[in-house]
Amino acid sequence: MQSPPPEAQKSAAQLAAARTRIEEQMARRVVGQRETIDLMLITLLCHGHALLLGVPGIGKTLMVSTLARTLDLGFQRIQFTPDLLPSDITGTDVIEEDPATGRRTRSFIKGPLFANFVLADEVNRTPPKTQAALLQAMQELEVSVGRSTHQLDRPFMVLATQNPLEFEGTYPLPEAQLDRFMVCIRVGYPSLDEEEKIVTETTGATDSTPTAVMHAQEIRELQQIVRGVPVASDVVAYAVRLAASTRPESGSAWAPKEVADYVACGASPRASQSLILGAKARALLAGRFHVDFADVRALAAPVLRHRLVMNYRSRADKVAADDVVTRLLEKVPEERPTR
Repeated sequence: MQSPPPEAQKSAAQLAAARTRIEEQMARRVVGQRETIDLMLITLLCHGHALLLGVPGIGKTLMVSTLARTLDLGFQRIQFTPDLLPSDITGTDVIEEDPATGRRTRSFIKGPLFANFVLADEVNRTPPKTQAALLQAMQELEVSVGRSTHQLDRPFMVLATQNPLEFEGTYPLPEAQLDRFMVCIRVGYPSLDEEEKIVTETTGATDSTPTAVMHAQEIRELQQIVRGVPVASDVVAYAVRLAASTRPESGSAWAPKEVADYVACGASPRASQSLILGAKARALLAGRFHVDFADVRALAAPVLRHRLVMNYRSRADKVAADDVVTRLLEKVPEERPTR
């Protein structure tokens, strides 16, 4: 396997060291949630977007805003509501008149989407028309308003939240939009010790403002380095087998019985791409310059859980997408099968 160039090795080593500094600064405002923070970093390094699932009050917004500050990136929060319009997100054209000449000109007023980190809070509480306003931005990193197309700031990352306790007044995200999110991160409750620390620190007078340890240009360079991390063909084949085995119609020899029984629609090829890209970033964060099977397995649940469309029988039998992914990891072999 060809080794990365010395420049890439140097930058990757810097990233591994920077990870420690990032975690130290994040810890000034966020207690615990290390896995969530790592997944957000991996997603950022892969030009991806993340969907955060968790109950209110566990620090989802705080984590996103703190990470943006730690990386010296622009941050905007959009509260998605049923009356939100697409132009409220993307921006709109306005007519301005010159007081001196009376001449009217058209100018574009940027919306909150023009930031490095965009938090789409409770994204499923707005109608599909407004949800769709995110699709072009997430895929093409640009926004079309009228006859003009505007480029977004880079790096650009959408982090959307959903509240699993709210079922009334919500609009489920369509499969096409869910597939745009590289990972789906489950944010859980803190442990008792962590909650004690949260209460102590947030009710005191300690200055918890984080310091920036990285900047936009550095992140853009690291995003390019991620794609240069070498991956063995056997690891790529394993990621493809995992994604393909989620499709009931594929006839995969390794698909567990749960796929045929409970999955209506499996993961698209974007899942295979996300598994490999995410594995590359995970290896870099660990200070390694190669990807192994463990990297792919660690990302299987975040990458696949939101891409599996479960059928009605799964609800009746209380089988979740995570249960299917667990069985996949047990059934799909790492070794390339002989033909």
